[in-house]
Amino acid sequence: MDRADRALLEALQADSSRSIAELASLVHLSASACHRRIKALEEQGLILGYAARVDARRLGLSVEVFVEITLNSQSREAMDRFERAVLDFDDILECHLMSGAADYLLRVAAADLDHYDHVHRDCLAQLPGVSAMKTSFSLRRIKRFEGYSVPG
Repeated sequence: MDRADRALLEALQADSSRSIAELASLVHLSASACHRRIKALEEQGLILGYAARVDARRLGLSVEVFVEITLNSQSREAMDRFERAVLDFDDILECHLMSGAADYLLRVAAADLDHYDHVHRDCLAQLPGVSAMKTSFSLRRIKRFEGYSVPG
């Protein structure tokens, strides 16, 4: 990756709705060269897709919850079963396999505490092999992920 590729990645992370002409101007390339580089970055798997960042609060999801999950067993079968089950629940926004005390960290968004109670009972409590759950509620987001800083 050269300077232009890094600049393209940063520009696309900031606003992927920009036209090829705008991006080309930002990174000092012709439109055709810019388009070729973006396609190459996609083919290399550096760009996984494009999405809009959505304000969860404006969608009515004002409660953000982090749930530490500990499994009964760390066998491959137990972990595979848990991970497959997580994929079936849209209320689980993210799932990370962790080192440390908990096996997994989940991120969940809910409208309010009643909604989270529903998610807890009908989703989290149904996950296989769970021996313990520790729930933490986010009081306020201090910094939002806006994209990776591209090394170079």
